[in-house]
Amino acid sequence: MAVAAFESPLMAGLYGDAEIAAHFSAEAEIAAMLRFEAALARVEARLGVIPAAAGPAIAQALAGVGIAAADLGAATEAAGIPVPGLVKALRACIAPPHGDFLHWGATSQDAMDTGLVLRLRPVLEILDARLAALVGALGAAAGRHAGLPMAGRTRSQIATPTSFGLRIAGWMAPLARCRDRLGELRPRLLLLQFGGASGNLAALGERGIPVMEALAAELGLGCPAKPWHVERDGLVEFANWLAMVSGLTGRIGADLVLLGRSEIAEAAAGAGGASSTMPQKANPVLAETLVTLARFSAAQAGLAQQALLQTEERDGAAWAVEWLCLPPMAVAAGAGLRHATALVADLRPDPARMAAAIELNGGAAYAEALAFGLARHMPLKDAQEIVKAAAAAQAATGGRLIDRVNAACAARGVPAQQLDLESQLAPGRELVERAVKASRG
Repeated sequence: MAVAAFESPLMAGLYGDAEIAAHFSAEAEIAAMLRFEAALARVEARLGVIPAAAGPAIAQALAGVGIAAADLGAATEAAGIPVPGLVKALRACIAPPHGDFLHWGATSQDAMDTGLVLRLRPVLEILDARLAALVGALGAAAGRHAGLPMAGRTRSQIATPTSFGLRIAGWMAPLARCRDRLGELRPRLLLLQFGGASGNLAALGERGIPVMEALAAELGLGCPAKPWHVERDGLVEFANWLAMVSGLTGRIGADLVLLGRSEIAEAAAGAGGASSTMPQKANPVLAETLVTLARFSAAQAGLAQQALLQTEERDGAAWAVEWLCLPPMAVAAGAGLRHATALVADLRPDPARMAAAIELNGGAAYAEALAFGLARHMPLKDAQEIVKAAAAAQAATGGRLIDRVNAACAARGVPAQQLDLESQLAPGRELVERAVKASRG
């Protein structure tokens, strides 16, 4: 078992996501901080904060510099953050006197937070594209199976007939809303961080706010009303969103695990995993993985909330919490979206098994429909009592529920009831259409 399953050679293919993880590598972090420092130098030179020649010289030097993450390890251990060691190493690579103007008026948190935001921007694009693909696949599957009857289950018990398409639409709808939420949180997340030592731009005086505004524009980020050093709500909102996405893909996995149980076998998806000793097994590996990732992210979301408990103008302990939980949460969400899309593309319902489940216990799934049918001729309470008594008799001695209900109808002079599965499914068809339309915006 590895310290981090997301990066383990054994487990990374299952729980990890190389495309998203690349944006959280040490190399990506250093590159993003270099982008911040180069942009800051260009802006400050343009605005006359540092000598005009210093900006291009710094930017040019940083474009060709190579700082190995391993070379910053000792300095990071000493300072608790990599920026002091990085700035020292970079100044040694810049021709004097220009190196003295690197990082002018900035603080370590400016470089690290803005570097993180710059890396999150492509991560959001990846996640949004995968969400869109999954929502589209679910919408198509919901439409295909809108008329496929299956037993609806509430609290693990068979309830009433429904359709497989409506079940799938229930997977799809909240994921579509997650795309809306992502669009809403994006401007609250992709913000420049630039405040200097105590978050008040004191080192730059009256030129601080112009530098902040120009730097945001230079990097293509939003400009906050004020620096947000200890205001971590944007990142915590993102962490909560990641946990929500993982939870919703986990719900798909949980349903598929239940539907694929040997004694149920109403739907399958994916190839299934082999057992080391039981040749007949086809374990629902990807579906189980979705559940595992959901549980992991739910736990990490609680940890991410701790990052809100920042004190004064900077809190190293609370700040570092984000470094531990946010990257794996993003990787977990990305892996979950990838696996869920693969499973949805390979959904294999078994209509015969689904139909058989509706007929279990003498067709008890029709009890509600029978009660409401009788309610056209008597008070609903009385109708429900008749059906309840018929269901108890059926459970005791067998037979079909409708036959027992109709025997009671004959005794009361009430017209016999008819079962109409199509009328049970008709509202669900329309609900599927509405949900798919809504998911397309």
